[in-house]
Amino acid sequence: MRTFRPALFAAALFATPKAAFAQAAADPNGSGPIVAALGWMQGTLLGNVATAVAVMAVAAVGFMMLTGRMNWRFGATVIIGCFILFGAGAIVSGIQSTAAVS
Repeated sequence: MRTFRPALFAAALFATPKAAFAQAAADPNGSGPIVAALGWMQGTLLGNVATAVAVMAVAAVGFMMLTGRMNWRFGATVIIGCFILFGAGAIVSGIQSTAAVS
């Protein structure tokens, strides 16, 4: 016969996912200009600026490969950085959908 173990029950209770209601709240009062500025920055950094920087970084890696001076860690960092930069919206959406409580 199994006995009741309070420590195991407490661990299971704390390990179950719960809704984070503090994060689901609307923007606080007075945060309009800050949210607008961050939205502008996001649009700028994920638009033409990010595309131009990513093209230059990939071109630099390609030139290094062409000349035989390839630093594989730098190349991997550029590729992973491009994936994270341009996939940031999809990554955050996936995290939010995983954390959402039905």
